[in-house]
Amino acid sequence: MRRWLIALLVLLLGRLRRRPRLPREERIVEPAPPDRSAENLALALFGCAALCGVAFPVVYAVDAIPHQTQSLGLALGLALAFIAAACIVIGRRLVVTEELEEDYSLPGHPDEEDAVARIVEESGDRFTRKRLLLLAGTGAGTALGVALITPGASLGPLLDVSSLYRTPWRRGVRLVDEAGQRFRADEIEEGTFYTAYPEHADREQMGAPLVVVRLKPEQLQLPGGRRGWAPDGIVAYSKICTHAGCAIALYRKPTFPPVEPRPALICPCHYSTFDPARGGQVLFGPAGRDLPQLPLEIDPIGELRAGGNFSGAVGPSWWGVRNHGARS
Repeated sequence: MRRWLIALLVLLLGRLRRRPRLPREERIVEPAPPDRSAENLALALFGCAALCGVAFPVVYAVDAIPHQTQSLGLALGLALAFIAAACIVIGRRLVVTEELEEDYSLPGHPDEEDAVARIVEESGDRFTRKRLLLLAGTGAGTALGVALITPGASLGPLLDVSSLYRTPWRRGVRLVDEAGQRFRADEIEEGTFYTAYPEHADREQMGAPLVVVRLKPEQLQLPGGRRGWAPDGIVAYSKICTHAGCAIALYRKPTFPPVEPRPALICPCHYSTFDPARGGQVLFGPAGRDLPQLPLEIDPIGELRAGGNFSGAVGPSWWGVRNHGARS
């Protein structure tokens, strides 16, 4: 009984001390009814944007998908379009708007700051599923962010960098042209620039493409240990410039002896120049090391084959700081 009396006394005291209810303040923004259909539309648009954002890394990873580049652009473009459409729907149909003859005054007093806060709160009265819309928008934004950072995977492996030093070349691999035709030694002419690839191998590998030229045997001054690497004066080097990874695409002939005394391989991007007669030695430009040379052999039927792997790591110098050498 004592406990019941104490509880009753506390309840009475609480009622006596309760503050009188203040009159409800008038709204600043005109009220508007909820719009469930607009919310459903916004949720559907955010969902479509999330699906397109997820589709981007999937298309990026699966090489078997036809028209991959166009599919990537379509996925990213649709993701941005769906997000924009969802924001338009929210802004036009879910956020309460009003027409004023004069702008709101800048907040400079606590009462005015409270009024601004009330305007923001009252403008969202039409939302009935704020958390669900926020979750959908966050999901769409996250999927778009994943799509935007996915191409970073093409910058190379993060931990295992051994693939940067791996090439498809090994002893006995035939040299073929872009059409898959095998190179014969007697078809290589002096003063002509040839691009070669390993037969039955992935040409997209960094170490796959070669430049092949023929020089007079008496012009060759290859480093020690490479005497047999240039049969009949035919030499082969990596087509990837050791400066920034561009393609060696020019073969300079000695047109002005005082400045250009001998043939040279040139990267037209930054004009790194290499001497094919001296083991790919750098003659000019920003390249930091010589072009890796591939040893060549001529088989019994006169076709060119690799005599082994490159003399050094293929690719730009900034990933060859820890030079482990080329690997098959």
